[in-house]
Amino acid sequence: MEGWVQFSIWHWVILLLLIGVPVFFAVRSARRPSRNSTDLVGFGGWLLLLAIGQTLSPLRTLAEFGNSIEGYQQLMTLPNGLLATYGEIALLLAFLVLQLVVLIAMFRRSPRFKKLFLLQWFAIPVVFLVDVIWISTLIKVSVSQVLAGDALVKPIVSFVVTGIWVAYIYNSVRVRNTFDRAAANAEIATAFQ
Repeated sequence: MEGWVQFSIWHWVILLLLIGVPVFFAVRSARRPSRNSTDLVGFGGWLLLLAIGQTLSPLRTLAEFGNSIEGYQQLMTLPNGLLATYGEIALLLAFLVLQLVVLIAMFRRSPRFKKLFLLQWFAIPVVFLVDVIWISTLIKVSVSQVLAGDALVKPIVSFVVTGIWVAYIYNSVRVRNTFDRAAANAEIATAFQ
């Protein structure tokens, strides 16, 4: 906890502004009723930004895997390192599969997309905690050694940013119209008239 004490109050204020202001505007714009709510269907507005992020998320996971190869090679030299490495790779691949399932549900405009996206959000800290416990237990080092440096920053930022998108998904008229089966069927029916 010593690292947290070194942050001045201004760092926290800036962090709050960087996170709080976009959240405020995203929630406010999602709740603002449209004059014609049937116009808000499909990948546009904030939902387009989410779709781009969700499309890039499996690529980011693959890049993380690629960046970790050198670390895996070092980990394999330790006692139980091979098992620890394979376990971490399996965990990362399982998360990648979840991201791809969410991506496919999004592109198919499945009504399950919202629940799958929520599941993906919950999976972020679960995957991180399981990974930390797995590595710590198998190579017999303390959790603080596994969490050395800025190992906590990336998962916390990812969890917070994804949480903002979860709030948007569950409050947005566009998301409701796009992923609700009845709204999607109505859009298709009007396209053929």
